[in-house]
Amino acid sequence: MTNQRSDSGDPEPGDDPAPRDEDLAALLERLLAQAPGRTQKDLASEAGIAYPTLNAWMNRTRGTSRIDPEKLRAMVEVFRRWGVTTTPREFFESVGRPVPGPSGDEREARLLMLYRQLPESRQRALLKDAEAMLQVSRIT
Repeated sequence: MTNQRSDSGDPEPGDDPAPRDEDLAALLERLLAQAPGRTQKDLASEAGIAYPTLNAWMNRTRGTSRIDPEKLRAMVEVFRRWGVTTTPREFFESVGRPVPGPSGDEREARLLMLYRQLPESRQRALLKDAEAMLQVSRIT
């Protein structure tokens, strides 16, 4: 059985592949095991995180509640480039934080993807609607 995915690429609720109550150290250990030949140093370097910081998270000697959300997203992207399936939800839940909505770049990419799939007449209509929404937002 495969996990169903929402439009954001995250599994649907209830289809989370991560074990419940998995902290960041356990999550990183599990994901690194799925990336043969990759190390903590590789992850730190590619995600833009100081190796001593990542190592402290792995050894549970440094707190994880204040990690910059962009660092969590960066680790997700590194694992995905390595062919490891993971989601931002797994990372945010592992540090006990609510999962934020998609980033601005992700929203823009999704909007562009949807726009390109529309026939030209619908693209024009969408642009008119967006321009009208902008005008209304300037008035209110």
